[in-house]
Amino acid sequence: PGDGADYGLRIWNPDGSTAEKSGNGLRIFARWLVDTQGAPEAHTVSLPGGVVRCFVGPTEITIEMGRARFAASEVPCTQRLSQAPVDICGTRLRLNAVGMGNPHCVVFCDGPLDALPWRDWGRTLEVHALFPNRTNVQFVRVLSRSRVAARIWERGAGETQASGSSSCAIAAAAVRLGLCDSSVEIEMPGGVLHVAVGSDWAITLRGPVAEIGQITLDLGWLNTAMH
Repeated sequence: PGDGADYGLRIWNPDGSTAEKSGNGLRIFARWLVDTQGAPEAHTVSLPGGVVRCFVGPTEITIEMGRARFAASEVPCTQRLSQAPVDICGTRLRLNAVGMGNPHCVVFCDGPLDALPWRDWGRTLEVHALFPNRTNVQFVRVLSRSRVAARIWERGAGETQASGSSSCAIAAAAVRLGLCDSSVEIEMPGGVLHVAVGSDWAITLRGPVAEIGQITLDLGWLNTAMH
C-alpha cells in the first residue's frame, strides 16, 4: 500500500543501498501495475523521495516527478553548487547540484562525451565529501535548445545506460542556466527521454516501456541465496 498514494514502491540498488526515487523504475512499475494488477491508467505512487502521479499510455508513460530543488539542504550537499568550480581527478569541473527527491550532480561538458574520462569523474564525485548521502552524476553535452546528450554514473550502480531522475535533473539544470528551453530531450546510450520543466520547477518525465520477458525464480535457489 502507498503512503498517501494509491501504491507504494521501494527500490534497492545493486550495492544494497536504497534509492529514494527512480524515474525509469517508476515508468516500469506503472506499466506493470496497469498490465498485471488492474491499476487505473492514472494513479499515484509513494516513495521515500515523495509522491508522484503516473499516466500510462499505449506506448509511453508520463510521470509527474515533483519539483526540482537547488538549495543545498534539499539536495543534499554541503554548499550551494551552481557552476561551482571543483577539482576532480586533476580537472576543474563546474558542478550543479539538483535535488529530485534524490541527489544529483550535473556537469556540462564540451565535445564528445566518450572522449572524456567521465567514468573516473563519476566514481569520484559519487562519494565526494560535498554530498553526504552520495550522489548520482550526469555528464552533459548540449546539442541544441531542445536536446542534450548525457552519460550517467548512478549512485550505488555505477555506469548506467539511462536514468529517468537523472534526465529530470539534467533538464532542470539546463533550463536554470539558460542553456535549453523548457522542453528537453535527453539522449543516452539506452534511448531518449523527454522532460518538461515548469515555471515553478515542476518536472514531467515521459518515455517508453517495453517488456523484454518474464522471469521465474526457482524458490529453492532463492531460499538458499537469501540465507
